[in-house]
Amino acid sequence: MKLRSRPRVLDAAGLTGVWLISLWLLSSLAVAQERPKLSDEAFKNIQALKGIPVDDFMGTMGIMSASLGFDCAECHKGAGTDQVDWAADTPRKVMARRMVNMVTAINRDNFQGRQVVTCWTCHRNSDKPQVTPSMDIVYGSPAFEPDDIIAQTPGLPSADSILDKYIQAAGGAQRLAGITSFVGTGTSVGFGGFGGGGQVTVIAKAPDKRAIIILFKGETGRGDQIRSYNGSVGWLRTPLNVLGEYQLSGSDLDGARVDALLSFPGQIKQALTNWRVGPPTTISDLPAPSAQSSEQPGVATGQTHDVNVVQGTGPRGLVVTLYFDRTSGLLLRELRYGKSPIGRVPTQIDFADYRDVGGIKIPYHLTFAWLDGRDAISLNDVKINVPVDEASFGKPAPLKKSQ
Repeated sequence: MKLRSRPRVLDAAGLTGVWLISLWLLSSLAVAQERPKLSDEAFKNIQALKGIPVDDFMGTMGIMSASLGFDCAECHKGAGTDQVDWAADTPRKVMARRMVNMVTAINRDNFQGRQVVTCWTCHRNSDKPQVTPSMDIVYGSPAFEPDDIIAQTPGLPSADSILDKYIQAAGGAQRLAGITSFVGTGTSVGFGGFGGGGQVTVIAKAPDKRAIIILFKGETGRGDQIRSYNGSVGWLRTPLNVLGEYQLSGSDLDGARVDALLSFPGQIKQALTNWRVGPPTTISDLPAPSAQSSEQPGVATGQTHDVNVVQGTGPRGLVVTLYFDRTSGLLLRELRYGKSPIGRVPTQIDFADYRDVGGIKIPYHLTFAWLDGRDAISLNDVKINVPVDEASFGKPAPLKKSQ
């Protein structure tokens, strides 16, 4: 009996082992299929920017464009048409590779690899760097440009006190702790009114899930724009972008996590670490674009604010600067810096038109600006602690166009 039973036990163990191995292989395959692509996997003929996350690669293209004042067509053959050839080597594309390698070498050989010199250092929105100072600059008042990285300034209020004031202004710690979700609906207008007005839905679930879904009318050809983050994985769909849709894995993923956490003011202290306070300053509202005019109804444009400046560090070295109104204590701006091989990639979110929703102050106007576009979002309705669909935070599904 024992001799007969033992093979059966071994058979069962063997079957179990095969079953477990099969499951492992299937799960590994699924993970491999969902693994975010690197630059040289998503694009052809990548040479100077190999092996970086796709979102960081796209940010690098944005840095180049902003630094030189170029658009895609300046370097890529047929960009902006249906005959584009992204892989083709054009003279400017070849020169761009040389500049990337030059900047890398300068920082490596002179600054221990720190990004001190970038494309922006010399070009400043011009294809040819200025080499001679003008008298207007020599004898004029220089524009104030704060450093990206803030050092703790002595004699200022602590970061804790500024953050506590914000928490109190937003509704108080106890009331904020009771928010588990919110859904806001309204409209969104792209930079210059591009695509006309879109229908926007902002969905968030505590502690760290958020999605912004913007649907444009089908006849505009604009396509839907979706940013989603489910607590660990993020997605971006921008149909007029080179890739259209891709899974986040670099600085944009880290930024999506911070944005999701900051959606719930009560957990702001957990969103970042290494808090430091910089000198108070003044900021101005971004112009609010509209499909019909240069102003967004109900939102002040050009208004200035005295602000306290607090900076923290996010995952993998993400740098986030927060600007709080010195009078109200409310958060007016989030400016975060992602990584690229040629400089920091800025993303800026401005908050305005705070309104009371169940005792909580919620911004009804958000301006989301990055190097490839800007969305001015105006909400007309916000509901808190409502059921939300978990699928909203995952990979974007095909959505019906607005009519």
